[in-house]
Amino acid sequence: MLLNRYRPMLLLQYLLLVEDLAFNSFANVRNPEVVIQVVLYVIQDICILFAVIILFLLFFSTYIFQAGLISILIIKFKWSIIIAFVYLTLSISLHVWQMRMLWDDPLVYIYSPGFTALYIFQRLSAVLYYFCYKRAALRLSNQCFYEDSDWIRREFAKRH
Repeated sequence: MLLNRYRPMLLLQYLLLVEDLAFNSFANVRNPEVVIQVVLYVIQDICILFAVIILFLLFFSTYIFQAGLISILIIKFKWSIIIAFVYLTLSISLHVWQMRMLWDDPLVYIYSPGFTALYIFQRLSAVLYYFCYKRAALRLSNQCFYEDSDWIRREFAKRH
């Protein structure tokens, strides 16, 4: 029963990851229309934000969260949460910086040392984001997060 409920969410999460990967792969194709590039970047950032929101909605639907044991979820998924917010911040920063430099002259050379460093960090964080987000999505599909079990009681006992 849980699999039927969770499968559409997992497919949506994978779709958002594939969309982000496609935007990262093909966003550097120069387009003389800066407005089109702005729209594509806004869509990418909104999709990253939706992916983070979906992850939190899945947290809220777990038994652990509903039982008030939020600290267990935070500890188990802290790196996924941190990396998702770092990636979102780096993506927005990169897009804003690039659009500010390209707005007046879309064919100008924009790869200054600072921009190149931000570009590299954003792409490297994308790899970590894809890994951690997919891992968190798959871990949340585990039945143990949606029912009372001994491991939850042991985890709670360790913390209190």
